[in-house]
Amino acid sequence: MARAPKIDAVLGAGVDLARSTLLGTVEADQIGEHLGVSADDDRVLTHRFEAKLPGYAGWNWYVTLARVPRGKEATVCETGLLPGDGALLAPEWVPWADRVRPEELEAQKAAEAAAADAAAGEKQSPDQSQDTHDDDAPAAAQANPASDAEPAADGTDVETVDTAASPDEPDEVLEDDEELVDAEQAAESAPRRSRSRRRRR
Repeated sequence: MARAPKIDAVLGAGVDLARSTLLGTVEADQIGEHLGVSADDDRVLTHRFEAKLPGYAGWNWYVTLARVPRGKEATVCETGLLPGDGALLAPEWVPWADRVRPEELEAQKAAEAAAADAAAGEKQSPDQSQDTHDDDAPAAAQANPASDAEPAADGTDVETVDTAASPDEPDEVLEDDEELVDAEQAAESAPRRSRSRRRRR
């Protein structure tokens, strides 16, 4: 059986050293009376002081001291704040899966399902979109047969008529044009001939 450590006399007498160490980081009015010492190991012990901090009821300041073998001076190891008997502590942590209520789980599942449906509706494939446009094209053409009509100046639609001569039409129009050209050329040459005749006379 392991031997319990004894309280070292040199370290036990270091109450003033422990308090002065706390005053280096803590306000004087936040340090209460000395509550005692406890041996942690051979030549290692901890001094405890009452903590006067708002919201820390039952907590204690502590200062751990130690010394080397055959040494007569104490050395400060660490300081801090620890809960004492009757200290106000946070409740024990409970995992979320254990503390959640059934209605909260149902609400979460409904929200996730709604989000999944909305995402599926937005992701429409390009092939489906093209098929929809192709199906609407014949119906639109049937509903508006005069889509090739040109708008007139007054806003009405006028059908475009192809005025190009068909191969079956006679060449009468071309012959009339040639006769008209010959007549114009004859008219231009007539005055020149009369002048030449006058010069000869």
